[in-house]
Parts: sequence; C-alpha cells; structure tokens
Amino acid sequence: MSDVFMHNATTESVLRDYFHAKDENRPLYMTRAFASDAVLRMALRTQAIAFPPESHGLAAITDTLVRKFGQTYENVHTFYLSRPEPGARLAAYSCDWLVGMTEKATGDARVGCGRYEWEFQPEPYRASSLVITIESMVTLPAGDAGAVFGWLLGLEYPWTTARRAADSAPPLEALAPVVHYLLHPQGL
Repeated sequence: MSDVFMHNATTESVLRDYFHAKDENRPLYMTRAFASDAVLRMALRTQAIAFPPESHGLAAITDTLVRKFGQTYENVHTFYLSRPEPGARLAAYSCDWLVGMTEKATGDARVGCGRYEWEFQPEPYRASSLVITIESMVTLPAGDAGAVFGWLLGLEYPWTTARRAADSAPPLEALAPVVHYLLHPQGL
C-alpha cells in the first residue's frame, strides 16, 4: 500500500486502521497502522487466551493479530475506552480496551479487557511499538452470545467509555471480572 495513504495520519486514524485490520480481518490495513520494523509485546494476565510473547516486524504482527486471530475468532468488536484528541500525532498513547468475539469452532462468546500502550514513529506516522496487556478474558456459552452482542452492538464503536460499557453490561455472572476491570482498571 502506498505511503500516499499515510501522509495525513493521526493517532486516531492509526488506531482506527488497526481495528479495521484486526476486527474486520483486513490485513492490508496493518501497513497503515504499523511501521515495517514495529514490535508487538503481549502481557497475558490470564490463561484463557494464548499469543506469542513478542512479534517483530509488520509481517509477524499481521500474522499474529489478523491472520491467525481471524482463523479462530469472528464477530470481533474491540472498543477503545478513551480517545485521542482529533488531529493529534502523539509520540505515545495508552488506553484501556474491551473486546467481544465468538469462537468459530464452538460459537462460544469471548469477552476480554486490558490495556494498549502505543508508541509511534514520526515519519511516516505509524506505530513503532505496541504492548497489549490482557487483564481478563472470559468464555460464555454460545447461548449467551445474543446477550453479549446485544450489549456490545449497543455501544458506540470503536470509541466508548468504561462507564458506558459497565453500565450497559448484561447481568451475566461470567462477565463479572470484565465489568470489575471496567469499573476499577487499576485494581483488578
């Protein structure tokens, strides 16, 4: 993809391009989000999902976060729980996130939360580093997917707040760790 698409990139547009790639299974958007030599680090605070601890370079990051992820999960909806200022081109940006998806093999719903820590290179403006911390990931039976996606589809995508997400969460016991994190991100 040509750098023509990146000359007006902002922090917000790079974050959005990442979700176009990951959530929508469109790997070509990763070239708009990550530098060719970017580094991805995964900090897993749960045993409920597996990722390699590090991926180096655009191709490896795309393989991890889009291609392999897309082989296992569908109906992916990830939300940033804060938003950078419009037009900003920040050197770094950190925010919490919420995700819901279904497992292709079983139809079970997965809901998780954690934190993104982005670093950006100035030109071309793309992510040079991303640390994804997964604080919690819960699995709900396929029969609960309707309630889970009724909730997630009712949120403004891809930018919402932790309070809106927590206040509208369905009363499912399995979601308690995720809702707790949304309400108390520093004290899970």
